[in-house]
Amino acid sequence: MNDTCNCTPTTTGLKSYEEALELLLQHAVPVQEQETVPLGDALGRILAEPVRSTIDVPGWDNSAMDGYAVRVADVPEEGTRLKVSQHIPAGTAPEPLEPDTAARIFTGAPIPEGADAVVMQEQTSPRGDEVQIDTLPEPGANIRRAGEDIEAGSVIVEAGTRLQPQHLGLAASVGVGELTVKRPLKVAVLASGDELLMPGEPLKPGMIYNSNIFTVSGLLQAMGCEVIDMGQVADTLEATKEALAEAAERADLVIASGGVSVGEEDHVRPAVQALGSLDLWKIAIRPGKPLAFGHIGDTPFIGTPGNPVSLFVTFLLFARPFILKSLGLNEYRNRAIRTTAAFDWPRPDKRREFHRARLERGADGENIVEIYPSRSSAVLSSVTWANGLVILPENHVIRGGEPVEFMPFCELIGWGSA
Repeated sequence: MNDTCNCTPTTTGLKSYEEALELLLQHAVPVQEQETVPLGDALGRILAEPVRSTIDVPGWDNSAMDGYAVRVADVPEEGTRLKVSQHIPAGTAPEPLEPDTAARIFTGAPIPEGADAVVMQEQTSPRGDEVQIDTLPEPGANIRRAGEDIEAGSVIVEAGTRLQPQHLGLAASVGVGELTVKRPLKVAVLASGDELLMPGEPLKPGMIYNSNIFTVSGLLQAMGCEVIDMGQVADTLEATKEALAEAAERADLVIASGGVSVGEEDHVRPAVQALGSLDLWKIAIRPGKPLAFGHIGDTPFIGTPGNPVSLFVTFLLFARPFILKSLGLNEYRNRAIRTTAAFDWPRPDKRREFHRARLERGADGENIVEIYPSRSSAVLSSVTWANGLVILPENHVIRGGEPVEFMPFCELIGWGSA
């Protein structure tokens, strides 16, 4: 991400966004296990070994146009007439070109031995069994040479690439039928709290529906992770320890929302500390100041805030790059685009804000960014209104028309362009 503002925390004791992210990324270890899958099953997987071509593409010199294959020496001047000695459609093997003749040829068809140029049909005039060449051809004109696109032995897709449709098409074009990919990352998600109800159940006084588990699971599934839902965990220390220990045994990463503060009913923090180690950071950002990171045994643990917007934002800013690096992707850092503020920000915070925003087309056709009117981290509807996050530097007043940096959800949710 391009960052033009001061990266030093302005509030005592808080880590900067960059510092916290680097601490997480230092502990992200790419999955090593591999599996070989048919080409048709590889979409969205992470390539573990580079794909090399075993053939030249094209495999032979071929015509880039519909037209006539000729010897340049046989066309001394414009208007030269040559007998048409053969027709060469794509997929056929031509005969050598007879002297003082032309071969009718079609796009992709092999160049006959002896021909050294193709004259496009628009520059010719058929005359019965002859063709008049209306332009002087240059040697090599309209011929695609063998290996011009891909040479045998060359790497066509690098390891660490998330396989998209174009990668599968490229692999197929050189005859590769199977690919070696990383196994999916297994992520266990934990929801604790006796106040939580699952959607569909009757809402009782003092209870709330568990939205966080669906937000986190959806974000993980969009990244191709295998989600292990630990279910609703009873709000006791022993139940929480038991669930976390099982999650760590089954998963590569454990994620919990809430429960990592110091309240009497917050059992996740002491449970993780009892099973391993835990760091709780206060980060100079808004929303999402608290973030926990540690290990349950050897399994990494990330604890996000419980407020739904803070959960959503901290997952995108911290958990997503951690997961992408753990998946073995070459590119795992979030990116931002530069655009124009369509708002005033006269009262900046001491912390950097990643505010819910919407990228739109202005009256002059330029991209502009509007912001959601509320800063509340409990308004989950704001992240459906928004299509990204605008970065508001700490202690920096912004006026409409000034440049700002914007992180689109199309880059942040799922794979983006990583």
